[in-house]
Amino acid sequence: MVQVAGEGMTLSVADVRRLLSEADIDPKKSLGQNFVVDPNTVRRIARLSGVGEGSRVIEIGAGLGSLTLALAETGASVVAIETDRTLIPILNSIVGDRAQIIEADVRSLSWNEMLPTPGWDLVANLPYNIATNVVLTVLDEVPAVTRLLVMVQQEAGERIAASVGDAAYSGVSVRVALRGNASIVGHVSPSVFYPQPRVSSALVAVERVERIVEKHIEDELIDLVRIAFNQRRKMLRKSLKGRVEEDILESAGIPPTSRPEEVELDRWINLAQESAKIEL
Repeated sequence: MVQVAGEGMTLSVADVRRLLSEADIDPKKSLGQNFVVDPNTVRRIARLSGVGEGSRVIEIGAGLGSLTLALAETGASVVAIETDRTLIPILNSIVGDRAQIIEADVRSLSWNEMLPTPGWDLVANLPYNIATNVVLTVLDEVPAVTRLLVMVQQEAGERIAASVGDAAYSGVSVRVALRGNASIVGHVSPSVFYPQPRVSSALVAVERVERIVEKHIEDELIDLVRIAFNQRRKMLRKSLKGRVEEDILESAGIPPTSRPEEVELDRWINLAQESAKIEL
């Protein structure tokens, strides 16, 4: 049974099963639906996010509202986005007036219309199948969001937060570092979800950092990183051959024999700047 105490509410596995059964709904694999059924986990996420009285929070993939309620308990103002229209009636009945519920697909969301002013936090249990794209889109295109705390598949979390020297360091890592400082702040067992995923999850925090990099340099950097990491085992003099010559690599302070996972953000920025000069 759903238990309410003041503003608090918990959803057990039995509650989630019952709510879905009564509505004749099965969790949709196509939407990456894994509902959190442990109140300690959602309150831990809310605590780690650092939101509270006066905070403005946007949540993606509200599901049945477990995390929504934990965020509302902090005193934050919460806007919860859910794309599955079959869940909206349940979500509204559970959350009530504790948060604003919006039915929308995050992939086609008009972010800047929804968040016209800065100072928002994104806190979410992101569907595994869109998690990385959501993080990159928000960092690239939604400056109003200044902090993120997201729960994602462990492997995706490691890529988002990785630094040079880490096995998971990738093109995603470089793009995230261009926009902010990312770190893994927690781990979550599959046992807290219904249905249970086959993999563990990570809690990743990102604090936006404003870097003074011109737009055309950013675009050049992203393109070079994409090409290089698509052939990550090759030396850059080979993977970028025809795109960047060896003398340009050297001008950027990168040994031509380097592989992409050996190059930190500042060097990628240098390379993009040197490469852009040639193209001009």
